[in-house]
Amino acid sequence: MGPIAYALLFILAAGLVVAEKSDYCLSEIVKSDQRIRSHGYPAEAHEVVTEDGYVLTLFRIPYSHKLQNQNQRRPPVLLQHGLFSNSDCFLCSGPDNSLAYLLADAGYDVWLGNARGNIYSRANQKISLNSYKFWHFDWHEIGTIDIAAMIDYIIDVTDFPKVHYAGHSQGTTVYLVLLSERPEYNDKIATGHLLAPCAFFAHGTSFVFNALGPLVGTPGGIWNQLLVDTELIPHNNLVNRVVDNGCHLSDAICKNAFVMFANGGYENANSSSMSVLVETHPAGSSSNQGIHYLQLWKSHAFRQYDWGTKKNNELYGQDLPPDYDLDLITAETHSYSSHNDALCGPEDVDTLVSRFTHLAEDHRVPVQSFNHLDFIIAKNVKELVNDPIIERINEYESR
Repeated sequence: MGPIAYALLFILAAGLVVAEKSDYCLSEIVKSDQRIRSHGYPAEAHEVVTEDGYVLTLFRIPYSHKLQNQNQRRPPVLLQHGLFSNSDCFLCSGPDNSLAYLLADAGYDVWLGNARGNIYSRANQKISLNSYKFWHFDWHEIGTIDIAAMIDYIIDVTDFPKVHYAGHSQGTTVYLVLLSERPEYNDKIATGHLLAPCAFFAHGTSFVFNALGPLVGTPGGIWNQLLVDTELIPHNNLVNRVVDNGCHLSDAICKNAFVMFANGGYENANSSSMSVLVETHPAGSSSNQGIHYLQLWKSHAFRQYDWGTKKNNELYGQDLPPDYDLDLITAETHSYSSHNDALCGPEDVDTLVSRFTHLAEDHRVPVQSFNHLDFIIAKNVKELVNDPIIERINEYESR
């Protein structure tokens, strides 16, 4: 294992240590609803309790102050963040470019989800945050439980039968998991929009795969045992300093570990968007979420968490975890991917598209340098990604 891999493991280990002694305080940051109000939009905060006790925070832009359309029909849209992220990712580029504001100004009722374990969803009615049991989940549970609870709550509050959905990175994975594992939710989706869709990773070019995949991508290894069921890289000043030191050690660590492995530099990045994003990122997650992704890289399959042969047989009734059945996803779904994505690149998107029987659209961003994080912070994200999403939602609503 090379020096970069050791340095990254040091950062991960430091994150785990800090998670045990975190002095993180939510009141010290500008929260999503405060950020929304600062731009003149109305904002609400809602709490949704899942069937297993997690308390999730959803932020809402119920209408546009520019349109004053609070008494008009406003179809709901749910936006879901990626790994180590939170609802701020859809706000960080401001009212002129961020998807949340643009949707509100297009006449939609915008809801911003926060998965269990991030800075806005760090409570459980049954389990203490300090217990390892709190972190015994990965994106499978976020998909099958959290996203389902969010959708049901939004439908109940808005009295609309369906919800439009847009997710980035892990936000696409959980969508695929929900609709394949609980196919009845296909009827609750108006349109789905997958930004940088992540399901297959056989061709991932991020050095993280080669550095960490062999260590934690297979159940039973020592690093796998050390990392499982823990909080990984919470939002904490000390963690931020550790990552900053990593940047001094290696430019590769900085670009791959800190900014979600955005390959190809910052040609399209909006620096002001990045500075806003850093205020609440990394937002924390369970280590199992990252381990599960590395398992997919190792197996070349899109399947459930691999606990090893013995536990797999107890949970699944078979030696290997079952694949997610993409044929069961029938909701109108649009994919938006890019050529320069180090995590979920074009060849792996090809695999997803070939197995996604009912995919409505396979859209490739026509800029070669566009990368994984650009779907959130690019200077041209409005024209290349957000406007097309709104156009497709408008088309649906005009039928």
